[in-house]
Amino acid sequence: MGRRVPALRQLLVLAMLVLKQSQLHSPELSGSRCPEPCDCAPDGALRCPGPRAGLARLSLTYLPVKVIPSQAFRGLNEVVKMSICNTGIRTLPDVSKISSSEFNFILEICDNLYITTIPGNAFQGMNNESITLKLYGNGFEEVQSHAFNGTTLISLELKENIYLEKMHSGTFQGATGPSILDVSSTKLQALPSHGLESIQTLIATSSYSLKTLPSREKFTSLLVATLTYPSHCCAFRNLPKKEQNFSFSIFENFSKQCESTVREANNETLYSAIFEENELSGWDYDYDFCSPKTLQCTPEPDAFNPCEDIMGYAFLRVLIWLINILAIFGNLTVLFVLLTSRYKLTVPRFLMCNLSFADFCMGLYLLLIASVDSQTKGQYYNHAIDWQTGSGCSAAGFFTVFASELSVYTLTVITLERWHTITYAVQLDQKLRLRHAIPIMLGGWIFSTLMATLPLVGVSSYMKVSICLPMDVESTLSQVYILSILLLNAVAFVVICACYVRIYFAVQNPELTAPNKDTKIAKKMAILIFTDFTCMAPISFFAISAAFKVPLITVTNSKVLLVLFYPVNSCANPFLYAVFTKAFQRDFFLLLSRFGCCKHRAELYRRKEFSACTFNSKNGFPRSSKPSQAALKLSIVHCQQPTPPRVLIQ
Repeated sequence: MGRRVPALRQLLVLAMLVLKQSQLHSPELSGSRCPEPCDCAPDGALRCPGPRAGLARLSLTYLPVKVIPSQAFRGLNEVVKMSICNTGIRTLPDVSKISSSEFNFILEICDNLYITTIPGNAFQGMNNESITLKLYGNGFEEVQSHAFNGTTLISLELKENIYLEKMHSGTFQGATGPSILDVSSTKLQALPSHGLESIQTLIATSSYSLKTLPSREKFTSLLVATLTYPSHCCAFRNLPKKEQNFSFSIFENFSKQCESTVREANNETLYSAIFEENELSGWDYDYDFCSPKTLQCTPEPDAFNPCEDIMGYAFLRVLIWLINILAIFGNLTVLFVLLTSRYKLTVPRFLMCNLSFADFCMGLYLLLIASVDSQTKGQYYNHAIDWQTGSGCSAAGFFTVFASELSVYTLTVITLERWHTITYAVQLDQKLRLRHAIPIMLGGWIFSTLMATLPLVGVSSYMKVSICLPMDVESTLSQVYILSILLLNAVAFVVICACYVRIYFAVQNPELTAPNKDTKIAKKMAILIFTDFTCMAPISFFAISAAFKVPLITVTNSKVLLVLFYPVNSCANPFLYAVFTKAFQRDFFLLLSRFGCCKHRAELYRRKEFSACTFNSKNGFPRSSKPSQAALKLSIVHCQQPTPPRVLIQ
C-alpha cells in the first residue's frame, strides 16, 4: 500500500492538469464559442456562409479572430441584429454583402480596440431599408468621407470612442439621416459640416474637445440636444418656428393641414383630409402632431454665463474701446516722458512711473476683452469655451488683478509719501529717498503678482465668466481670497482718506505763506482720491455680496460697472496726476524740442525756470530773522522737489 499512494497522487495531479487544460479551451467556459452557422478557423479567420433560414440574430463576441473576409456574411439577408464585439479584428468588417431586407436592421460593432478607421462606403449595400448603427467603444480615430454612403440611418452611436478625433466634413454625404447622433465621450473637435439637416436628437455629453458647433442653420430638424457645455445651448435659442417644426417636413401636407384644418380631439379630421379612409385602418393617431415643437437643450446656461456677447450692451462696446485707448496711450506717454526727462529721477517721479505702468496693464486687459468681443460678436456661444478656458482669458485676468492691486498700492504709497514729506519737512534726515522707495514698491509688485497668480493655481478662477474676473467663490479658500482683496482695498481707502485729511488741515494753517494756493491744492487732492475710490465703491459693494453667495447684481449688469467704473481711474490717472500738471507739460515740451518741435514753447519754460531760480536766490530767508516752522515746511516741500510731475505742485 505504501507504493500505491504516491502513484495515485501522480494520477490525480495529471487528471487535474488535463481537466484544467480542457476548461481553458472550452468554448462554453471561455466565452469564445463560435456561433452557428459561422466557422472560427484556427488561423483567426471568420466565415459565416448563408443563406440561413430563420437566423434573426447573430452575435460574434469575445472571439479570438483577427480577420473577417469580405465574403464572410454573404447571404445573411434575414438577420435583424448583428453584434461584433470584443474581437481582435484590425479593420472594419465588410458588411456590404449582408443585403438584409429587414426594416431597421441593427448593426452593433463595439469594443474592438484595434479598428482605427471607418472608411468610405463602409456600409453601402448592407440594407435597403433603414438601419441603426451602434459603433461604440472601439479604437476609432477617424471617420472618412462618404463613410455612410448609400444608407438610411435612423440612429448612429459613436459614443465612448475615446480616440475619435476627426469626422470628415463629408462623412454623411450620400446618406439619409441620421435622426439620432450620439458622439458622447469622444475627442471630436468638430462635427461634419454637411448632412446635419435630418438630426432630431444630438447627444454630445463629456465631449470636452467639441468646443464649437456648426452653424445653427445646419440643424433644421433638431428637437433635443444634450451637450457638454451650457454655452452651446445659446445657439438654439429664439429659433424661428419653421426651423423648430421641420422634423416632419417629408409630410408637407401635414404642415398645411395643421394650419388650415379645424382639429378634432382625436385628429381624425386632419388625417382624413390627407389619406383615404381605408388607408387609416389600424393607425394610431399622433395627437401631439400639430402642437408646436420646442427645442429642448441641456445643460442650460447659468447666471454666470448668460446667452450674450462679452459686452452685453452696444454702448459698452463703444465705451470700452475709448477707455482702453486713452488708458494705453495716456500711460505710455507719461512713462516715456518721465523716463526720458533730463531731470533726476526723484521719489515722486518713480512712484508716478509705477502708477502709470499699473494703469497701462489695465488698458491691456480692456484691449483684450474688447478685441475678443469684436471677433466673437453674435457668435460668442461658439467661442466661449476656447476663450474662457484658454490662455487669453487667463492673461486678461492676470493683467486686471495685477493692475488693480498695484494701482491701489501705489496710490497709497504716493499719499503716504506726501503726508510724510509735509509732516517731517524740517527733519531732512527723515526724508523718503529713492533707496527707500524701491524696496517699498518691490513689495507692492510681489504682492500684486501673488494676488494675480492665485486664480491660476486653483484659488478662485478666471474661467467663471466671459470678462475673466475671479468670480468663482464655490470653495471656502476662494471666498477668503476675494474677501481679502476687498478688505485690503478698503484699508487702503481709509489710509488714503486719513492722510489727505491731515494734509488738508496742514495747508490751511494761517502761518503758511500762500494759504489760498495751498487750499486749492488740498481740495484738488481730495477730489482726486475721492474720485478714485468712489469709482471702486459700487464694485466693492456688489463684490462683497457675491462673495457671500448673495449676488445683488447680474453678470450682464456687472459689465456696466466693469466699463464705466472699474477702469476709469486707469484712464484718468495719467491726466490728473501728470498730463495736466505744469511740471509734466514742461518736461513734455522740453522733450519735443529735442526733435525740433515746439522750440519756442520749450524756451519759455527754460526762461520761467531760470527766473524762478533767480527769484528764490534773491528772496531767501534773511539771516537775522527766523521763519515760522509751518512756512519752513512748505518752503522745503516746494523748493527741495521743484519738479515732481504731480498735481500737488501745480
